[in-house]
Amino acid sequence: MTSTARVTKGTCRLLVDMGYAPVTEVSLSNNRRVDIVGLNKKGKLLIIEVKSGLADFRSDQKWQEYLPYCSEFYFAVDTDFPLKLLEEEESLPDKTGIIIADQYGAEILRPAAELAVNGQRTKTFIQTMARTAALRLHEQNVNGMS
Repeated sequence: MTSTARVTKGTCRLLVDMGYAPVTEVSLSNNRRVDIVGLNKKGKLLIIEVKSGLADFRSDQKWQEYLPYCSEFYFAVDTDFPLKLLEEEESLPDKTGIIIADQYGAEILRPAAELAVNGQRTKTFIQTMARTAALRLHEQNVNGMS
């Protein structure tokens, strides 16, 4: 299992424990694709960008384009990630949260700041998330029947 798969699995488990329904690889209207989005019963959306390692983290220039779509934004990293780097102010602004994860679970090391979200954008994104999840479930059911 790759580092990305381990972090994704553990982070999704954390989201479920927190009362969120996670969906992976969901497209945004700005043609970006988020690694994980979580939706709770109140309609709050979290976006989590999974980083496979230091090079992946340092090369990411697109994460700020996710912020208008969520109430909270997190980076999720493996337990082997050099966490001291994340404490440096130039690495991450205060608005981003940090999750550390392995395949069995995850924990929030730093909570994300609450972000303002446009209501219509949230509604559209929730519909996209629901369609993505429903089509994947349908595909699993169809493939399971053959």
